[in-house]
Amino acid sequence: MALKQMALEPATLRLYLVTDPDLCPGPSLLDTVAAAVRGGVTFVQLRAKTASSRARVEMALALKPILQKTRTPFVINDDIEAAIAADVDGVHIGQEDIAPDLARARLGRGKIIGLSCETPEQVAAADPTLVDYLGLGPVFATATKTDHKPAIGMTGLAEMAGAAALPSVAIGGLKAHHARGAIEAGCAGVAVVSAICGQPDPNQAALRFIQAMEGASHD
Repeated sequence: MALKQMALEPATLRLYLVTDPDLCPGPSLLDTVAAAVRGGVTFVQLRAKTASSRARVEMALALKPILQKTRTPFVINDDIEAAIAADVDGVHIGQEDIAPDLARARLGRGKIIGLSCETPEQVAAADPTLVDYLGLGPVFATATKTDHKPAIGMTGLAEMAGAAALPSVAIGGLKAHHARGAIEAGCAGVAVVSAICGQPDPNQAALRFIQAMEGASHD
C-alpha cells in the first residue's frame, strides 16, 4: 500500500528558493538564504550538483537552524541519503532520479517529495499519493540548468498547472516581473535560482518577487 505523503500547505510554495553554491559559495550561502527568507522566501531547496553527499549534509546542517526559526520548509535536491542524514523536510527529485515510489518508501510518510515535470505527460503521471508538489518548467531558458527540455513559456505553464492534481511551482529563467503571471497561470508559487541567489542584495531581490505577486489570483 502506498504511503501517504506529508500534508503540504500550498502557501509555503509562494516564493521557492533553489540555492546554487556557485553563485553564493562558502559562508555566503548561509547569509544569502537568511537574507532571502527575511525578504519573503517561503521554501528552500538545497541544490548543489557538484558537491559530495557529505558536503550537502554539512551545508544542510548549517542551514537548518536558520530555516527552523521561521518554519521554512527545507528540502535537498536529488540526494535522499543526505536528506535523511541531515533530517531535513524532504527531497526534490527529477524524472531521471529515483522513482517517487522508491523515494517515498525510503523517506517514509512524514517527509515532503517534490517532482520536476517538463511535459504534460509527466504532470499526468505524477501520483498524488506519493508526491507533494510539482516543479513545472523550464518556463524560460536558464543558464543555471543547461540539460533541460525546451522552454514551455507561459502558455505551456498554464496548460500544465491547470492539469496538475498537485500544487505546483513555476521554474526556469523567472524574474520578478514574471511572478504574477506564473501565479495567474495556476501555480502556487515561483521557484528561482539566480534571480535571488546570484543578486548582491538577496533580501531586496526576494521582496521584489513578493511585491510583484501581490494581487495575483487564480481567476
